[in-house]
Amino acid sequence: MAIAKTDASRPLGIFDSGIGGLTVANAIHALLPNETLIYFGDTAHLPYGDKSTEAIKKWSVIIADFLLEYNCKAIVIACNSISSVAFEEVRKHVGKKALVLNVIDPVVDFVCDQTKSKHVGIIGTKATIKSEVYPKKILDKSKKKTVTSLATPLLAPMIEEGFFNNKISKTIINDYLSRPKLKNIDSIILGCTHYPLIRPEIEQFYKGRVQILDSAGIVAEHVRDVLQSKKLLSTKKAKKHLFFISDFTSSFEQSTKIFFKGKIKLEQKNLWK
Repeated sequence: MAIAKTDASRPLGIFDSGIGGLTVANAIHALLPNETLIYFGDTAHLPYGDKSTEAIKKWSVIIADFLLEYNCKAIVIACNSISSVAFEEVRKHVGKKALVLNVIDPVVDFVCDQTKSKHVGIIGTKATIKSEVYPKKILDKSKKKTVTSLATPLLAPMIEEGFFNNKISKTIINDYLSRPKLKNIDSIILGCTHYPLIRPEIEQFYKGRVQILDSAGIVAEHVRDVLQSKKLLSTKKAKKHLFFISDFTSSFEQSTKIFFKGKIKLEQKNLWK
């Protein structure tokens, strides 16, 4: 069933493995306050970055079906690991029931079209880096750029456990960013939606020498542009946002309260029973 123009007030679905997608949800909420958000964090299976492609695809399709139950007009895959290995699978599965957007393509377009970067560094989960999706897409658009990728598997679980802006996180972040592979970069893509939460520490490491690109704001603008082009931007006041998790974690609850002011009620949903 095609999406009708009259469906603009339908909610916007967003999903991730955990709290990382909240950075994207927060940016979308700030830019598009009329949009009602339905968020699902698959905390039972995090981190996705070290899971198999088959498992990621399976879980992502199930989550997409859950969001479709809420009649979402669009689904934003707010996770680089999922976007890198399961985007096409989800888009094919959803079909014409809703738009499906990822967090990689908007960032690739931005770095190629709106920056003067010559040597792009990318940090992300094992799944994202192994897929080589960023280098492939960037070099397809701009042959003159050099791209260097580094898997940083400790960062997402560290952030999920609330370890950021402290000695532990600083030590781990500095160790990764000091690796020889990233020595000559002039920009760095934070290829995981968790990483904006440690952006201040990354900025402290580079001290302005490297342009830092995170997906949250870039993706929010992309979502706005796509919804606008499809005449699906909501003009009505947003209804109550809904936040679902597959397993309760205190860090997710705390992060939700940081991003979304007021009392947020988390509902646990086990989609794999």
